[in-house]
Amino acid sequence: MVESMFFVFAVCLSFCVVGQTESNNVDSSYVAAVYEHRVILNPEPHVPISRPAALQHMHKNLDVYQEQAALAAQQGAQILVFPEDGLQGFNFTRRSISSYLETIPDPQQESWNPCTEPGRYNNTEVLQRLSCMARRYSLYLVANMADLQPCPLKTDPSSSCPSDGHWQFNTNVAFSSDGLLVARYHKHNLYFEEAFDSPPQPEIITFDTPFAGRFGLITCFDILFHKPTVNLLERGVRQMIFPTAWMNQLPLLDTIQFQQAFSLGANVTLLAANIRDDRLIMTGSGIYTPFSAISHHAQRGDPEEGRLLVARVPVLDPLGVGQTMATEEGEVRSESTSSTAADTGFCHQDSCFDDSPSPPVPPFSTFTSSMMYDPFKFVLLNDTESELNVCDGAFCCRLQYQCFKSSEELYALGAFAGTHTVNGRYAVQVCAVVRCAGLETSSCGQEVEDAETKMDFLLEGKFNTKYVYPSVLASHLVLEHPQHLEKTANGRVTMKHSNMTAGLVTACLYSRMYHLDNE
Repeated sequence: MVESMFFVFAVCLSFCVVGQTESNNVDSSYVAAVYEHRVILNPEPHVPISRPAALQHMHKNLDVYQEQAALAAQQGAQILVFPEDGLQGFNFTRRSISSYLETIPDPQQESWNPCTEPGRYNNTEVLQRLSCMARRYSLYLVANMADLQPCPLKTDPSSSCPSDGHWQFNTNVAFSSDGLLVARYHKHNLYFEEAFDSPPQPEIITFDTPFAGRFGLITCFDILFHKPTVNLLERGVRQMIFPTAWMNQLPLLDTIQFQQAFSLGANVTLLAANIRDDRLIMTGSGIYTPFSAISHHAQRGDPEEGRLLVARVPVLDPLGVGQTMATEEGEVRSESTSSTAADTGFCHQDSCFDDSPSPPVPPFSTFTSSMMYDPFKFVLLNDTESELNVCDGAFCCRLQYQCFKSSEELYALGAFAGTHTVNGRYAVQVCAVVRCAGLETSSCGQEVEDAETKMDFLLEGKFNTKYVYPSVLASHLVLEHPQHLEKTANGRVTMKHSNMTAGLVTACLYSRMYHLDNE
């Protein structure tokens, strides 16, 4: 992880540039675009079809891509990202997706421009069209498709080669503005994807651009795991490309909520392109920097259609130990890091918790309620203004708040430290203020999309990891940019926010304890 996660910083409320550009041959900013795509689906994805039929299907989605590439180019975009599963859709079996597969050469091993050299490989019609799209509109283009790779000849009985003799990968491809294939990334962390294999080893894939330097590639569920996401961050990658087919999971992992949280917590730019499918609760895309967010989140009842987002964003440099970040007030402050945290990504007990006690708070009655299938410890916010805390074992969260209520709504402060085990297994520590779905304590932690109560607050936790992702989600799934964030080397994370534009749905400090995932 970039060491700058330890520095004390405040989030700028408008675009600003931190430090100097990576080199003299890149500008200080560039124009990025992401497209949230309503996929034209195969109505029977479990039924095998012919290659011509599969191509006919994918060309319908490629026609939409071509229209959006033209629109993005008209708005000055230099890079355009399309979502995961955007060409073929989902819910295929290993066999039924076979006609959608193309064997994608490794750009690290050979140089190939599918648009100008279409005859080099057979059955690469999709690669050719994507390459020509990038070339025609003079932009870097990233898309997601299905890749077939033969297993190397091995007699080792422990080989991970599937029984049918080849791998099928969920794959991101990146093309330069002249159509050259510059990157190929195989998704590592699959999410109930019967048609695909996880690669034998996680891949750390980047590509360089003349306008913004280096970008890293991840896909959907990858964003929650150390490999490859944190591996990229540890190598200083500050600009991440994120095709996804993300199903909204309120109150903590709504699409744009966690997209922004990751950008803030990892101190990176994130270009996130999602699918639009109301039946599967898929919507939410954006262009995020540590200073600003341009996002789209369709509301219930909105027309089910695609959405192109275009924004100018700053080029981010790798930040090293001892460098500083600009604060909202214009001052520059920094804080030294501990070698333990910087080297391992998590804190030992003596480095995460300092000797000074937390401010005293009166005891509150706690209760347990399920939030996203995890047993959170909660306390209610019973007053319009107060300070309280809640602990799950040794892990504690603190809240200072002032509410501005226009209706009767119930709020609670929750804490959870443990391993999430439903639809994925990963260790977390979480502090969250949530609006309860009703007026009963049992409703705290349930999904809520709207709220009328605005809140000024300070939310704080002392975490056993440096990987903490902050978010503020307002009524009707609108992002609020936290006004002040502070992270210190001893594990304390503080988020302050006030003057909300809408009622509070969730304020969250969501940390990932990557080092505990396998325990």
